[in-house]
Amino acid sequence: MKDLRLMKGNEAVSEAAIRAGVDGYFGYPITPQSEVLEYLMLERPEKRTGMVVLQAESEIAAINMVYAGAGAGKMVFTSSSSPGISLKQEGITYIAGAELPCMILNVVRGGPGLGTIQPAQSDYFQAVKGGGHGDYKLIVLAPASVQEMYDFVQLSFDLAFKYRTPVMILSDGAIGQMMEKVEIGEQKVRLTDAQVKERCPWATTGKDANRERNIITSLDLDSNKQEIFNHKLQAKYKEIDKNEVRFEEIQTEDAEYIFVAYGTSARICQKSVELAREKGIKVGLLRPITLFPFPHKRLLELSKQVKGMLTVEMSAGQMIEDVKLAVECSIPVEHFGRLGGIIHSPEEVVEALEQKFL
Repeated sequence: MKDLRLMKGNEAVSEAAIRAGVDGYFGYPITPQSEVLEYLMLERPEKRTGMVVLQAESEIAAINMVYAGAGAGKMVFTSSSSPGISLKQEGITYIAGAELPCMILNVVRGGPGLGTIQPAQSDYFQAVKGGGHGDYKLIVLAPASVQEMYDFVQLSFDLAFKYRTPVMILSDGAIGQMMEKVEIGEQKVRLTDAQVKERCPWATTGKDANRERNIITSLDLDSNKQEIFNHKLQAKYKEIDKNEVRFEEIQTEDAEYIFVAYGTSARICQKSVELAREKGIKVGLLRPITLFPFPHKRLLELSKQVKGMLTVEMSAGQMIEDVKLAVECSIPVEHFGRLGGIIHSPEEVVEALEQKFL
């Protein structure tokens, strides 16, 4: 019999982490993601699996605890919302530079500055383009349901350890706070120290007599070595771009126009597709599930059959740049968005399509 529960998106992430056999969570409360930490504290996973849950003294402390745990080969993660993720950026670039696996959840709220606690998608640039310094990227997953909030935790760790890279789940306040039915998976047992050593021979698990010391750092003062390392990272990102693109299509087969949207905006656009087709407008939806790697190739293919694309975002327009690059400016690409924590309606999206293209 399936284990079904009614859960908030934030709670689903926490339960998924426990069930995945995660070793540790280090975070700091901020609306609208505080339920992640609250749920973990209430569930007492140290009694269920031995998982460590710690509220750090700050976001900066939390991300550096993640750095340490990941350096030891452990499955660790943190969560925050937009201003908190900004504070974590230095630690995130260190983790990327040290090639360490971890998971980071951003439940996005409106900005800039302290902004509002309402949902937004204005952290796209920060997540996809590398919010910290240096030439690095994160794998970025964009859930559109509470079930995906649950499912993407295991996927995040699978990808993180496969490529030795941080993975971000880019959610928003709507999905983090909404409640939906979630199918819960089986409990996995946390890896033993011996299994960690076998899985992560690079980790700082204590020096064995038959190997050299494992030194984990993002620092190399030799410019030639640093350039070689950066070429290595870029090769890894190309491999990720080749192998890990994920997206969903809805009614694109005969579409003359395409909505491109992720997360909450994509959920809304599903209804917008229905409304537009009722009016005789052939519209489809492409939902990027991975924001990096981005579905450039599929968008370019679709550009050969459609008259235009409308990116729908809860921002001033950020993903639109990647869509324009993907279609190589071969067709018109327009943007419709709401700002400051306001969520657009399906009717507004259809109206924007009509105004910009018809």
